[in-house]
Amino acid sequence: MAVDILTIGEALVEVMRTDIDQPLDRPGPFTGPYPSGAPFIFAVQAARLGLKTAAIGAVGEDAFGDCLRDQMIADGLSVKGLKRIADQATGIAFVAYKADGSRDFVFSLGAGGQLSADMLDPELFQGLRCFHLMGSTLSMSPTALEVCRRALDMAQGAGALISFDPNLRPELLPPQQARVAFAPFIAAADILIPTEEELLHLSAAGTLDKAIDQLLAARPRRVIAVTRGAAGCSVYTADGRIDAAGFPAEEIDPTGAGDCFDAGFISALLEGVTPAEAARLGNACGALTVSAKGPMAGAKGRAEVERFILESK
Repeated sequence: MAVDILTIGEALVEVMRTDIDQPLDRPGPFTGPYPSGAPFIFAVQAARLGLKTAAIGAVGEDAFGDCLRDQMIADGLSVKGLKRIADQATGIAFVAYKADGSRDFVFSLGAGGQLSADMLDPELFQGLRCFHLMGSTLSMSPTALEVCRRALDMAQGAGALISFDPNLRPELLPPQQARVAFAPFIAAADILIPTEEELLHLSAAGTLDKAIDQLLAARPRRVIAVTRGAAGCSVYTADGRIDAAGFPAEEIDPTGAGDCFDAGFISALLEGVTPAEAARLGNACGALTVSAKGPMAGAKGRAEVERFILESK
């Protein structure tokens, strides 16, 4: 069965400190595991909004791998692209929260960082409507970058829209290297979802307006959503700029807010709504995500997201 949205990347679980200002280098309580990984958070949110969704990635043959796979099945995602690797543990992220809102991480990607060409099942690309990629995935390794290039070719060959969130991680790939590595994906993107900082890092334009002008000149039908966290986003098309305010939300766990924005925004565009309506849905998904502990816990279904939008007016 053809899927609406396909993504690819790091599959993992998160284990979190239970309270604020508990450092990771001292004994203390944790809670988890919570299924996670930016592409998989995105995929779960898209599925909860009613889109047929699949994700390509790898986990170990262990309990943490079961945790992520079980969540995918519960949300109706295809697991056709999820590989189990016998001699690798499932990726894990240990997370600590600070009073100033920042977080500390210890990552062990394990199986989550193992992308290979044999995971690109052609059936996943047949009839595909949109292929979504993230810069965090491209930054994992030269092998991951090459696999994603091949996947991009397959998606374009299938006639799918391409969406790209730079999700720049300087600790994995310095911005100057990312500019080169990400260039083919930015060039191919029908939907581009950067922050302003990311766009300036990845462009030689020097200013946001010049970068936007160059991107739209290269692909006039492109939609660019520049995300601004709690402040919302600005959407640029050939018709001009639309600013969409964010929604107020009590921040409990910021993990996954950008991924859920991506899912809401792209899902709405696939339904044929205006960019302004897509921005509103994306902002609402992002706001709801931060209101629950656990990277997928705040990803809500379409009815709940729309109710939240109405109640916030």
